[in-house]
Amino acid sequence: MVNCKDMWDEELERLRREKLEEMLQQSEKEGGEKLKERIVVPTEDENGLNARLSEHFGRAPYFIVVDLNEDGTVANVQAVPNESEHFGGFGRPPDCILQLKPNAVITYGMGPRALSIFQSKGVAVLRTNASTVKEVVEAYTKGLLEELTEGCHHAHHR
Repeated sequence: MVNCKDMWDEELERLRREKLEEMLQQSEKEGGEKLKERIVVPTEDENGLNARLSEHFGRAPYFIVVDLNEDGTVANVQAVPNESEHFGGFGRPPDCILQLKPNAVITYGMGPRALSIFQSKGVAVLRTNASTVKEVVEAYTKGLLEELTEGCHHAHHR
């Protein structure tokens, strides 16, 4: 017997992955400066560089993806909705973010499981006290952010 819910879930996951891949392809530059790094920042809104950081990493409604050129200038900014299991979708937030192929995730803090997942995949997790993505990018390009070495065990990370 065919389970319609499973088929629907699989189709939604396929479409989500296609959309992420399309967004990644759009962010690659043709010619010009080479892209250096990609950072991901959990936010409360989808306002690009002006987006406000989310207090809770895994429950952030959006992740702002910032591609940087070799000289540290911003090449591309895009908002990606958090479609993890926390928002009725699939997978844990770190798994969803890893599909974006970031070099670093910058946040107020995160739980130990998420931190461990990123560390095991070689993705830097950096701590910030900035209020907006623009402030995060400025601190990141100046080398002012410190590595997050411990996950916190409560919902309020700031």
